[in-house]
Amino acid sequence: MDQGIIALAAGIGVALAAGLAALAIGMAGSHAFDAMARQPEMAGKIQGLYMAAIVFIEACAIYALVVALLLLFVF
Repeated sequence: MDQGIIALAAGIGVALAAGLAALAIGMAGSHAFDAMARQPEMAGKIQGLYMAAIVFIEACAIYALVVALLLLFVF
């Protein structure tokens, strides 16, 4: 295949994944802080769940990066 098209697809894929991950983390943070403001006694539990959500969201972005690197260096 044409190396330029593969590089373009990898770049677009990583940019899209990073942008959507940032949007998801922002939305999760907004909702978590809203929930902590409504129920301050649950703040510790909400914060723990928020951190777990960030880990899963970032894992999806890292998987997209791995796929893009595989596209660049394998094909």
